[in-house]
Amino acid sequence: MVQLAIAAGVTALVTGLFLAPLSMELDNQAMHRALAIAQTTAAEPQLDNALENSRPTRHGPVQRAAERIRNATGAEYVVVMNRHGVRWSHTDPNEIGRRVSTDPSLALSGHEVMEIDDGTLGRSARGKVPLRNDSREIIGAVSVGIAYESVHERLLSTVPQLLAYAGGALAVGALVAYLVARRLQRRTHDLAFSDISALLSEREAMLHGIREGFLALDKNGRIRLMNDEAQRLLGLPPQVTGNMVDAALPAGRTADVLAGRVSGADLLTVSGQRVLVVNRMPTDDGGAVVTLRDRTELERLGRELDGTRGLIDALRAQDHEHANQLHTLLGLLELGLHEEASSFITQAVGVHRATAEQVTERIHDPLVASLLVGKATMATERGVSLTLASGTHLPDRLIDPHSLVTVLGNLVDNALDATATVPGAQLEVQVHADERTAVVRVSDNGPGVPAAHRASVFTEGWTTKEPPPHGQRGIGLALVRRLAERYGGTTMVGDRPGGGAVFTVTLPDALSDELSEERSTPPRQAAATNLPRNDSTITGTFPDEATGAHQ
Repeated sequence: MVQLAIAAGVTALVTGLFLAPLSMELDNQAMHRALAIAQTTAAEPQLDNALENSRPTRHGPVQRAAERIRNATGAEYVVVMNRHGVRWSHTDPNEIGRRVSTDPSLALSGHEVMEIDDGTLGRSARGKVPLRNDSREIIGAVSVGIAYESVHERLLSTVPQLLAYAGGALAVGALVAYLVARRLQRRTHDLAFSDISALLSEREAMLHGIREGFLALDKNGRIRLMNDEAQRLLGLPPQVTGNMVDAALPAGRTADVLAGRVSGADLLTVSGQRVLVVNRMPTDDGGAVVTLRDRTELERLGRELDGTRGLIDALRAQDHEHANQLHTLLGLLELGLHEEASSFITQAVGVHRATAEQVTERIHDPLVASLLVGKATMATERGVSLTLASGTHLPDRLIDPHSLVTVLGNLVDNALDATATVPGAQLEVQVHADERTAVVRVSDNGPGVPAAHRASVFTEGWTTKEPPPHGQRGIGLALVRRLAERYGGTTMVGDRPGGGAVFTVTLPDALSDELSEERSTPPRQAAATNLPRNDSTITGTFPDEATGAHQ
């Protein structure tokens, strides 16, 4: 109805705008015709002599000439007057000899006049010209009028045809309005405007209230809609709406998943320090709807669970070993071999203390040292030999120890998984500082990484292993790469001499120039304080929640 009203209003407006200049044009034509008749009458031969040499009578020569011209042209009147404005001719004979009803001064002064005016015969289109004698002196004037009703009739005669055209245009407009209305109803599912407005308000409240990230993309890959959670998870500003996905996000797996270049359900990706689960569903218009779930906490809890299970297994094995040692000690004491019992205790305690001291002598940061001691215990329980390379040395000047713990923990876990089924498994760790740059190198004698896969090994979601019970793999090395990129560093993987893989991570500006003032206890003493004298307590000292998931 609104579109029909608009079409009717536009048609009426166009019709009015057409009639207004048409009326003016008809008036102009009538005035020019009246002026032409007046000019022809003034040029009539002997009319000037008849005006000067006769009296104004109803049967005079001027009246006869004027009536003849009026009948021939169809004019309403042809009036001939002298210089004083007295009529010598008129349609009504009774008006002859009387002064004209309108001002003739312009015509008597030598000017030609066109106008629409009211006279004794009503409203008419008039033309007035001066009447001159043979000496070109003005002796009077000729006034010709065309009835305005005839002009009005011509205008009205065009109205039916114009209305027919307008009606046709209105019918076409009504048909188009109906088709558009039907299309809009189908597209809006017959919802009224108030319903659409209410749905929009509800949608905005829902999208910005849910704790899942939501993005709507058009068919060209532009971000059409994004809620607050998606901005937070992806680290995007609000004004990014309307931009292409590839322009809004840095190149990588996240942009590929959102753009649809990587397909699948529950795809894992890393955005900053967050692990996200992404699902992308196409829409009928060629676009897509993308949902984002923050899996960071779940991944952290999963890693804690994996670490706890490893510790439980280690404690169970150590409990069995301690029982054997106690039985041995008890037997020595019952046999009265006191010196052998003392030597046995000294040897057992010394081995464990030596392991912690070897780490703390080279690694002066307590967190990193605790991590390596714990990982060494886990490696021993798995039958893997974990050793420190000769060049290992790390001063207590780390700016962000947790980042290095995450990098080192993920690399060691990845190496432990890779050598799980290798007889005589060996794992070597080297951590050293080059001025302010920290370099972490972890090598193992596992199956290694094929050259074709080295470009993908640090990609989120890429793995060759079975997923753990709590979720998916392919996150640990991706986190390592993100941390290295945050420091402006690099991640590399290569071949180990004799078989296996070597992972190298460089973290520039990871160390400060001065020793941290927050640690009042010397690093070695602090590490030794946190490392009691038996294997079961040593394995519980490393902060596993700081490490990443296994690759």
